[in-house]
Amino acid sequence: MDTLVLGIGNLLWADEGFGVRAVAALNEGWKFPEAVTLMDGGTQGLYLLPYVQTARRILVFDAIDYGLEPGTLQVVRDGDIPAYLGVGKMSLHQSSFQEVLSLAQLSGQSPERAVLVGVQPRALKDFGGGLTEIVRSRIPDALEIGLQVLAGWGVPGTPRAPGEAEPIVDPSLAVERYEGERPSEGDACRVGDARFLAIRAAIEN
Repeated sequence: MDTLVLGIGNLLWADEGFGVRAVAALNEGWKFPEAVTLMDGGTQGLYLLPYVQTARRILVFDAIDYGLEPGTLQVVRDGDIPAYLGVGKMSLHQSSFQEVLSLAQLSGQSPERAVLVGVQPRALKDFGGGLTEIVRSRIPDALEIGLQVLAGWGVPGTPRAPGEAEPIVDPSLAVERYEGERPSEGDACRVGDARFLAIRAAIEN
């Protein structure tokens, strides 16, 4: 694989879905030479290792906790990426993409070039929620950065006609459908199992 464009994150955890939404928007709006592969990396962890090992160059979109103002974009390149990647694990069993990059380096099969386009999230624990307004508003800027990186690598994007792209995110998770069909706050607890919350409140009181 010559150039891998990867969106990392969890669409079910509010701003954690930024990376996946960004690469989906890139795929919807632009087409690229055959040397470029766009992928929804989700939260696959170590399953992404073979793709990273075989890519000559990699462009990653992700939500990154830099401790900055929500919506702030940061671009990190090459050896600086492992120090920044990932807003944390969803469980003890999930390998972060930082670990994937480190394993690729240890194996002696890592990309020659790597660029991370990250955004500072505002909200992560809105279970089932979509991107917050501030983070969603930064997707066009993130894509512009990514397009500049890819053009610099000699694999520029060409604008697509609307509806031309084959989606890389499952249709049930498409933005309009996923957010449009979200239950109301009265029908679905946003912050966890109501039974757990009741027990925690009893303990705290």
